[in-house]
Amino acid sequence: MSVQARWLPCGSDDGHRWQVLTVSGDRIDRVLVWLPALGVPARTYETFATALAERGVAVVVHEWRGFGSSSWRASRTNDWAYRELLMSDIPATRDCALREFGRIDVIGGHSLGGQLATCSLALSPASIGELWLVASGSPFWRAFPTRVAIWLPAAYRVLDTLARWFGALPGRRIGFGGTEARSVIRDWSRTGLTGHYAAPGVGDIESSLRQLRVPVRAVLAARDWLAPRSSLDYLLGKTNSTDVRVALVDAATLGAPADHFAWMRSPAAVVDALLPDRYHEGSNIPGNAP
Repeated sequence: MSVQARWLPCGSDDGHRWQVLTVSGDRIDRVLVWLPALGVPARTYETFATALAERGVAVVVHEWRGFGSSSWRASRTNDWAYRELLMSDIPATRDCALREFGRIDVIGGHSLGGQLATCSLALSPASIGELWLVASGSPFWRAFPTRVAIWLPAAYRVLDTLARWFGALPGRRIGFGGTEARSVIRDWSRTGLTGHYAAPGVGDIESSLRQLRVPVRAVLAARDWLAPRSSLDYLLGKTNSTDVRVALVDAATLGAPADHFAWMRSPAAVVDALLPDRYHEGSNIPGNAP
């Protein structure tokens, strides 16, 4: 199948501009809007999107404010929060996908992208009928195994303090994320401490999450301490979705380390796990469970 990657312009009402990566083939069975992990540019997902396009899934990869093609960068004088991401930028990318392909069948994301895809879908279901998550789950500290949970609250407070102190989180210097807007870190760390999805200008998202009832296809990496099964279960436990299928992939299946990011370089097994024709009685995907 012939596959084509293109960049399309997109923008929000406050003047922020970016480009979305679209990847599609000759056959389009479904259209997916994909949200990256924290601090990861859209271009990093081209291999993943190409693998999906070869299977009939057209992909529109969102670009986070502050990264890649984004016209803005976080600083002491340039800040934004979940409000801008959920109420301006993600809806604009969804509109771009609708203009390009005429529909959106699936929304999903990686890590933080999976969380915000879930929130975006809950806040504005429209006609999107499925949710895909890879290496994603709630950051709530109590949703992690004890060996991680014991130090997570302190980590969230330290990251929030650093972001406020420097005007933006110096992620590259500390080895976590990129240069992240301080109010994004504030909203993210609040969820990590409380387990609650809410943000100034957005309000309480929990009630919308409880109304969400769509099929969910999720993939977890076996040695990914950043997104264990317990954190995914906590996130999806906020929804009313009952058709939930989770695949656990190991290093042998992936052909790469089974961690939070290595699957992006070798995404074939993740693509196999996401496509619903692989979920059938007798599936050989390790860890496949309802």
